[in-house]
Amino acid sequence: MALLPESRTDPDGSALIRVLSYNIRSMRDDTAALARVITACAPDLVLIQEAPRFFRWRKKLARLARAANLVTLTGGATAAGPAILCNLRATVERTEDVLLPLTPGLHRRGFATAVVHFGGARIGILSCHLSLEKNERHEQGGMLLDRLAALGTPHAIAGGDLNERPTGPTFRRLAGHLQDCRATVPWGGEHTWIQDEPHRRIDAIFATKGIEVLGCGVPLGQPGVTETDLRAATDHLPVLAALRLPAAQ
Repeated sequence: MALLPESRTDPDGSALIRVLSYNIRSMRDDTAALARVITACAPDLVLIQEAPRFFRWRKKLARLARAANLVTLTGGATAAGPAILCNLRATVERTEDVLLPLTPGLHRRGFATAVVHFGGARIGILSCHLSLEKNERHEQGGMLLDRLAALGTPHAIAGGDLNERPTGPTFRRLAGHLQDCRATVPWGGEHTWIQDEPHRRIDAIFATKGIEVLGCGVPLGQPGVTETDLRAATDHLPVLAALRLPAAQ
């Protein structure tokens, strides 16, 4: 399997970045293995789901970021779980954590969002973890699209745990407006939930049209990413995408 290209900024101002989406199960598993997986993927952005939300959650998230040579950009308890980490290539314009309407009896959901610059490219970013309940999930899919548009950037990336397969109505709703990066240029593994049968792809990275997808999938062939660490780190497998961002006009 060919390796994904490394991050860089080109003379025309466009930027090639790596984006990782990862449900880390509140760091209840092997955090050293988790940090090794993230580090080996060499991401510029990490879109996290199920970040720590309770006692000393900021310190826990900062410790993970530091172990992976990253910094915490936004999110965590303030977004009900989603968070964003980044490396120092990213110049941060603004961040906002958004809590979604609470349905009684269901888990509170939210979005972690930011606007950042890589070279001459300006992009919006959103990390999400959608509902287990199908009707609420579909409504949240519409809120996700609205929130991306409200960021006011020429291009945007969203990633997260959708709790739904690509054939589901919410996944299809998002893929109807955005590029499903795995479907656009498949790379690596497909299934992100492998704890029971059948295995499923329920985690994804999406990008607006105009962003070039160079490859996307579970980084099973990425140097330094081992099956042992993937199994020990959390109950989801990560999704890694290489994307070329056009320079802002």
